[in-house]
Parts: sequence; structure tokens; C-alpha cells
Amino acid sequence: MTAPRRRIAVVTGSRADYGLLRGTLARLRKADDVDLRVIVCGMHLVAKFGETWRAIEADGFAIAAKIDLELDDDRPETVARGTVIGVIGFSETLATLAPDLLVILGDRFEILAAAVTATLLNIPIAHIHGGEVTAGAFDDAIRHAITKMACLHFVAAEPYRRRVIQMGENPDFVFNVGAPGLDEAAVGPALDQPALFKALGISGPSRFLLVTLHPTTARPEADAATAAALLGALAQIRDRTIIFTGVNADPGHQAIDDAIRAFVAARPDHTHLFASLGSERYWAALRLADAVVGNSSSGILEAPAVGTPSVNIGDRQLGRLRAPSIIDCRVEQAAILAALQRILEGRFHPDTSNEPPYGRGGASEKIADIVGKIDLRRAFPKHFRDLVAPAPPRPAP
Repeated sequence: MTAPRRRIAVVTGSRADYGLLRGTLARLRKADDVDLRVIVCGMHLVAKFGETWRAIEADGFAIAAKIDLELDDDRPETVARGTVIGVIGFSETLATLAPDLLVILGDRFEILAAAVTATLLNIPIAHIHGGEVTAGAFDDAIRHAITKMACLHFVAAEPYRRRVIQMGENPDFVFNVGAPGLDEAAVGPALDQPALFKALGISGPSRFLLVTLHPTTARPEADAATAAALLGALAQIRDRTIIFTGVNADPGHQAIDDAIRAFVAARPDHTHLFASLGSERYWAALRLADAVVGNSSSGILEAPAVGTPSVNIGDRQLGRLRAPSIIDCRVEQAAILAALQRILEGRFHPDTSNEPPYGRGGASEKIADIVGKIDLRRAFPKHFRDLVAPAPPRPAP
């Protein structure tokens, strides 16, 4: 008698997490013993962020459900309301799809909504990229909350595995697989610089910077100063094309977006803004850029894997493991410009001889194999695991 196929639902809420999930999705789609269901929500469905759900369909993945979080503006209350709307949408979707396992990645509010719903519906959760610390964003709290709702954990480095176990998770179900985004790093570039510029419809100096700036949700009052410092430094760089990718949907994104749009409008000869580059063009840009600049996790995880230096600004990624190819700098125009000049003038020579902190790829294959075959009855329902035996209760005085 043939065993029933395992129904696995995977949630993606933005271009960023889809890029990291794409390899796992491709392997699950090919697996004979898996019935894959892709759920799309959040930024994917918003026109101003590029309606990136179309890229998912273009890659050949059938979308089982779309959940609109009604992200009409960037106020914190809109994000909070969107999380509630997400719980409502996921409650209907997950009850209908009835997956055996829900796979989620990261630490955003829409992923929290999916995790809360699955927990209340008694659906096991597999979580990717847990155990990390990003002290400059409220994502930090969300990530750890999701860890406590998940029963399978796929972490990107050994310190993160130890941290998840420290949080009371069973070591048997915490897997250090590396960062799934690095799987793309092992693939040769699909586009060279002329082909990339042609695909993007841009011209200007052939050498370029790739820039992404997101809100710092732990200190939203600092976003305007961060944008001003970064753009002030970039204004001094006139011999490079500057390619901006769009800001995410976190509270405070509108002010950053407005500042970047004004900057680009004033410099149409060598600056360009794209809501989304798409996976192929983004990886080409990541490989070919002189530097990745801003405060995105891509500058911390993926850029070092392809040998591109990063200028990481401010505290948004504070707490993540660092490769030597990353220059951390204060939110000051002079500091950012000095970091850029070190790279552009050839004075930055990091030691890259050691093993990268997030591995060298292969995570997607490991994740797909484990979620497709592991005995979920062993992992779920789960129990809190103490690192040491708790002390016996003391008698009341």
C-alpha cells in the first residue's frame, strides 16, 4: 500500500523570503511523496512593492491561496491591523488546505500571523532562520516567538542552533543546514554587466553599487537620519551607477521611499530605483556590484558568499554573525562615505580564507529532504526541554 503524500504548505510574504525559499520549493515540487501548496501574502500582493506574486507563477509554482493584509500605508497600526487580518486569512486558508506541515521562514509580521494560526489549528510548523539576533528591529522578538511555536528548526549557523536549544527546543529537531539563500551563490552568473543593464533598461557607468535601505523598527525615529546620511554619502559618488531596490513594508517605509525617489529623480543619469529586481537579476547585481550598501540582511548573508563587500549601516542587523567582507559603520555621512571609498579605491582587503559563517550552500536540499521524510509524530506535539534538570520545588515557608 502506497503511503499518502505529505501535504506541505509554504508561506511567502515578500520578494526577500521567496528568494530564500525558492530552492526548497523547487525540490518539494519535484518530490513524489510531497503535495506542495504555496501560500502568498503581504508585500507580494501590493502594487507599490512590485506585485511580486507574478514572479512566483513565472517560476512555475501554482499559488494555492493569496492573503491580502491590506497594507495601505506605513503606520504601525496598519501593520498591527494587517497582522490581525493575516490571522483571519490564514485561519480560513489553513483550515481548507489542512496541511500536514507548515513551512515558514524568518521574522516578519505576516509570518507571525501564519505561525499563530497554525499553532491554534494544531498544525506542526517548520521554521527556517531561527536563533538569530537583530537587535535593531522588532523582528527579533517575532523570530523568537515563532521559534516557540515551531517543532522543526532549520538554522543557518551553529551558534544559532545552540540558541534555539537554549530556548527549550529539542536538539533532535534543530538542524544546522546553513543559509538557504547561499544555494544561489553556487550557481554561475546568468547575466554579465551589459546584459544586466539591458535587462533593467538602464545606462550609465558600468561599475555600480547595489543599495537597499529598510526601516529600523526598534528605533523608527532614526530612519530619516539614516536615509539622509546614506544619500548624502552616495551624492558624493559620481563615477558609479547606483541601483536601489525597494524598501520593505515595515512601519516608517514611506519616508525612506520618498527620500530615495527624490534622490533618484534629481540624478536620472546614474541612479535607478526598482521595486523588485527579480531573483535572476538581483543575484546578477549582487555578484557584479562593487559593493552592497544599506541595512538589508542580504548584505550580511548572501553578499559575502559571492565575494562582494558590504557596507552595513546602523543597528538593524546588530547581533548577526559577520563575515570579514562586511564594513559596519555608524549612521553618519562621513563614516559611510569613508567605508565606500575604502572599497571603491581598492583599499579594503578582507581575509576571506576562513569558512563563511553561514556555510557554502546546500541548505535547500537538506530542508526539503527533512520536511518531506521526518516522522512528525516524534516532533509534534513538542515539550519544553530544560538544559539542566530543574531544582526540586522548595517547601513553602
